[in-house]
Amino acid sequence: MKIHHLLENNSVANTFISELRSAEIQKDRMRFRKNIERIGEILGYELSKKLNYTAKEIKTPLGEISQQLPTDKLVICSILRAGLPLHNGLLNYFDKAENSFISAYRHHLNETEFEIKVEYVASPTLDEKTLILADPMLATGRSFVNVLHALKKLGTPEKIHIVAVIGSTEGIKFIEEEFPENTHLWIATIDEKLNDKGYIVPGLGDAGDKIFGTR
Repeated sequence: MKIHHLLENNSVANTFISELRSAEIQKDRMRFRKNIERIGEILGYELSKKLNYTAKEIKTPLGEISQQLPTDKLVICSILRAGLPLHNGLLNYFDKAENSFISAYRHHLNETEFEIKVEYVASPTLDEKTLILADPMLATGRSFVNVLHALKKLGTPEKIHIVAVIGSTEGIKFIEEEFPENTHLWIATIDEKLNDKGYIVPGLGDAGDKIFGTR
């Protein structure tokens, strides 16, 4: 797996990440959602550099010019519910992409143990397409892996790109072992630890609750 770590280099994304992490600023749900959407746009821009391009003649009011344009058939698949603002950010840049939605949630067996359940899938076929899997949090990595298995019945994509805001080193290692070798991970920042409940530390808390409120 090829890992693209956005905060390895300083950029305006530092500001958006710091605001997402801030316990005070994240009380503003609209700002929290907007910052995730902004990061989706930035990661989408970086991802676009790895797509396939071909030349196309464009007519202007004064002449013609050859322009390199992307040719990938994109499907953006967001993991509900926290993936929705990230999905919007990606869709702002890939406005011709097809859209896919899938649910994945933690079913807690006790205080520290849980299983990932996938109960809803709405997606076009994935054969011969480029799949973008989006979820803000890459904690244990089990949601991404379970979603990958659930999507197999819809076909085999040519390429897979994973887009996340914050991940753990443990979760990244786990998905590296489960996803195809040529998968690309686009992630804004990486934290070292998970706590005993499988949440990223220092992280930012439960992204879904910060975006939409507690269930």
